Amino acid sequence: MKYEIKLITRFIIALFSLIFFKIYYLIFTPLTVYPIYFLLFLLKYSPILGENTILISSIPLKITIIPACIAGSAYALFTLLLLLTKDITWKKMLKIWLLGSFLILAMNITRLTILIIIFLNFNINYFETLHLFFWKFLSTIYVVFIWIFLTWLFKIKTIPLYSDLKYLIKIMKK
Repeated sequence: MKYEIKLITRFIIALFSLIFFKIYYLIFTPLTVYPIYFLLFLLKYSPILGENTILISSIPLKITIIPACIAGSAYALFTLLLLLTKDITWKKMLKIWLLGSFLILAMNITRLTILIIIFLNFNINYFETLHLFFWKFLSTIYVVFIWIFLTWLFKIKTIPLYSDLKYLIKIMKK
């Protein structure tokens, strides 16, 4: 595929991924809620599953998994980094997206399960402190780490947006 067509296609898909941002929540909400429910069940917390809620029957506590908990912005950031990177084939892009999304999902399920267990077994202060630490500090670093790891793993040598701009400037100078 000619470079210019692929560039325009990548940018259009990136734009649509931002316009239809809610798609990340439609995809990843059930992929997040069900494993958490299953893990809490395995850990003998006697959970009862609602649509986006988990009721802990032994305490009567209802835990609602709100959209911010799903980390849609992490998937969106990762998707944008991928789509704005020059010289990646569509097949490789799909592989990277699937692996990166799985890594984000696995960490998010782990994070939410740990937070729920801390909330159930300790006081609210521990929960709030750890929640803010995960949310404000670790989440962005984790997405960047995944990006760096996957660019190393898949031997990507270009930089998102910069490599395209550099190439376009080079063409315009000719």
